[in-house]
Amino acid sequence: MSRIDAKFAALKAEGRKAFVAYVMAGDPDFETGLEVVQGLPGAGVDIIELGMPFTDPMADGPTIQLAGQRALEGGQTLEKTLDYARHLRKVDQETPIVMMGYYNPIYSRGVDQFLADAKAAGIDGLIIVDLPPEEDDELCIPAQKAGINFIRLATPTTDDKRLPAVLKNTSGFVYYVSMTGITGTAAAQAADVGPEVARIKASTDLPVIVGFGVKTPDAAEAIAKVADGAVVGSAIVEKIGAGEPVADVLAFVKSLADGAHRA
Repeated sequence: MSRIDAKFAALKAEGRKAFVAYVMAGDPDFETGLEVVQGLPGAGVDIIELGMPFTDPMADGPTIQLAGQRALEGGQTLEKTLDYARHLRKVDQETPIVMMGYYNPIYSRGVDQFLADAKAAGIDGLIIVDLPPEEDDELCIPAQKAGINFIRLATPTTDDKRLPAVLKNTSGFVYYVSMTGITGTAAAQAADVGPEVARIKASTDLPVIVGFGVKTPDAAEAIAKVADGAVVGSAIVEKIGAGEPVADVLAFVKSLADGAHRA
């Protein structure tokens, strides 16, 4: 059982939904970003999504793009992103860490080398937004063999014909993108999301977590009520980008987590 599987089993036993927080590794600098990441479990975060900064983030809105730019300008690398996991694992062996980003940095490092390093660092899952199911042999299958969950995105355009391909080699959970377009734009609507989550759950036993457009504690609660949990990214990254103190960022994260846990 992976850390992700264990986390969802524990949440189910407690009758709680999951709260997932996304932050960009290295934003606004290595030390501050690490301080935020290390504080996330104490702020109620069930799963950490760690963004891998990349020069051409096509699915990301302005907030996440700027975070990636700040991180890259500050010298953040894939190796330093793995360092975040290594640091956290010294004090926390339970909170799952999922790396989210694009394939190019992994390809440049070499898939086998990356997977060995990621597993040793304590990474539990990958969300690679630019690798479709047709390319599962590239990274998805090797990741599963290495004991790392490969988490797939489903979107409002993932129809019943496409859904089986999306679900085929997915593990850990399914990440449902609540809207078409880029991150950090419109607000997610539970009334729209609920039927889509139910449709996906009819085809898989995996938990379905919803992200994109979840910005407030009330929104996290509303979305978590119709899914297995909620993801917040841009709203957290905005506060980091505005230079808010780490304590204030974590207090905001806790308010979001409390919202999701009320569901």
